[in-house]
Amino acid sequence: MKFWWLIPIGIIMFLLISFVLVLSFICFKQLFYSPRRKKPQEDEYALPQGKKYLPHHAEILNWMKNVRNLPHEDMFVVSHDGLTLRGQYYECKKGAPVEILIHGYHGNSERDMGGGIERCFSMGRNALLVDQRACGRSDGHIVTFGINESRDCLLWIDKVIERFGDDVKIVITGVSMGAATVVMAAGRGLPENVRYVLADCPYSSSDEIIRTVMAGKGLPVKFLYPFVKLGARIYGGFRIKDASPLDEVKRSRTPIIFIHGDADDFVPAYMSEKLYEACTVKKQLVKIPNAAHVLAYITDKEGYVRALNDFSAEIGF
Repeated sequence: MKFWWLIPIGIIMFLLISFVLVLSFICFKQLFYSPRRKKPQEDEYALPQGKKYLPHHAEILNWMKNVRNLPHEDMFVVSHDGLTLRGQYYECKKGAPVEILIHGYHGNSERDMGGGIERCFSMGRNALLVDQRACGRSDGHIVTFGINESRDCLLWIDKVIERFGDDVKIVITGVSMGAATVVMAAGRGLPENVRYVLADCPYSSSDEIIRTVMAGKGLPVKFLYPFVKLGARIYGGFRIKDASPLDEVKRSRTPIIFIHGDADDFVPAYMSEKLYEACTVKKQLVKIPNAAHVLAYITDKEGYVRALNDFSAEIGF
């Protein structure tokens, strides 16, 4: 057999490729895949875990109960790739501005944005709580760190205009990955109905925040990160480098207010600073003292609302 030596080389290549594909798939499942979600029982509430959230559990639970019990209208949109995305609309006053609220990574609207109803109502706004793709009650299994989610955000804006008329005033709000989502949506171009964007503890770099998530899961970041990028590309159909709030914020023509807790140890406040510096439209950066990740509003409600009212007055909203 003339080329017998090709057989062991072929076997080695097969095993090497298999190893790369399997490891990339495992990384994809760990970071970007969301399994089927079960509808919680009537008395079942998935409160956020961690020491920083414990002191606020009672209030967060009350907000979650309000999400379920307050009168609301179910709404939905269908994404560009055929997913049904669901939201719940809460009306404070007919004809009032509508604030679209978008939750964070592997979260849901009930847990992450329940306090948004309270805040919106206190400001005379109606609230639309959205479950992002692969989260909550919405369809899908792949989280893309704002790439497809920002496209979904544009659909929700169109839905609000369709439902409430061409003259409806809109604010789009997000926390954590939701904040990165609305910033990226702003870079895609927003209709004039959207008066401003509220980005609460956004990350400036998906690359950096994915590394943070990996470290939190105890994964060896330096070794696995190339496989993470490959897994996103092969199994998720997206490139991590395309999820760049820092690039998109430069393209925004809509005013943006950045709010960040200065005690945030998951998405550091310097990320909002970077986005603020890169933003070329009307903007404001507000830091909430002693506030941990996604806890800026609950830590200082008066300061949070005052900052929004001041910014609204500044831009003539």
